[in-house]
Amino acid sequence: MVDERVGRGKAGHRGTAVTEGGKWKAAKKLPSISERRKKMAMKKSKKQYKLLWMALPFMLLVLLFNYVPIFGWIYSVYDYVPGVPLFECDFMGLEYFKLILKDGNILKALKNTIIFAVIGICLTPLPMLFAILLNEVKNGPVRKFIQTFTTLPNFISWVIIFSLAFALFSTDGILTTLPVKLGIVDKAQSVLSSKESVYWFQTFLGQWKSLGWSSIIYLAAIAGIDQGLYEAARVDGAGHFRCALHVTLPSMIETYVVLFILNIGNFLNTGYEQYMLFKNSITAPNIEVLDLYVYRIGLQNMDYSYGVAISIIKSVVSITLVVIANLVAKKLRGSTVI
Repeated sequence: MVDERVGRGKAGHRGTAVTEGGKWKAAKKLPSISERRKKMAMKKSKKQYKLLWMALPFMLLVLLFNYVPIFGWIYSVYDYVPGVPLFECDFMGLEYFKLILKDGNILKALKNTIIFAVIGICLTPLPMLFAILLNEVKNGPVRKFIQTFTTLPNFISWVIIFSLAFALFSTDGILTTLPVKLGIVDKAQSVLSSKESVYWFQTFLGQWKSLGWSSIIYLAAIAGIDQGLYEAARVDGAGHFRCALHVTLPSMIETYVVLFILNIGNFLNTGYEQYMLFKNSITAPNIEVLDLYVYRIGLQNMDYSYGVAISIIKSVVSITLVVIANLVAKKLRGSTVI
């Protein structure tokens, strides 16, 4: 005969008393609420430590390539000569920073940088609009093909892109000579050697290269939208266009604002690879940006100290722009991004 009775132990824990053949045995006590909370907290902390160890290599990479180079800013106050120990070089103080204000070439490079940056910021909605249009493609294979076709250019080197552009748009290029053969124009004119075409052509290449890749984060944001919102909109009679306008677009604004503020921080960081490859004697006045100018001054002319001074000013301006954009976002949205 087995008899089970529910009772409480000395500590007040619920347990089961079992008797068999007239002998009582105390059942195993259940853990208290505090003990269960401790176990859950330990499991959670172990999981967090695992995630921390996974992120550690990437944190080290950021530390190595983004923070360690900051110590190189000390070169801006010395007249550094390669091969000579730094502290044996002449101390210049802020002379290189004063030279920036007198350098006419840097003003031309700054003008080109601002033009490219403003055009790029004006085109920041393109990846979001492309993601919305791609989301409306209901045919799975066609959608995957379009996404793959537009994402692949991001992984193509600028050297290869220049080779393709040269084959298509040079004086003897396929697309340049085609209008002449068709009798549309009398003389072929290459956009690669046209100073007036620099801004729109380089912007076109940059957008073609990055459009598909930049739209991925917006596609992820669309995937996280509650499908109940679409169902409610369709019940109210909304079609594809109105669903995209009143459901998809408002749900993506938060992501767009965050990326927009980050793009503001890269206002002066246009890179130099693209412009270095497409630069020639005709396009030089309109294509030389700050990054390319720093590359030419610092590495080609070996004026390291002056190049570092320009880079410091760029970093300070970028941080200032991010802080200002963050404050504006707080005023408009009531919350900050950083």
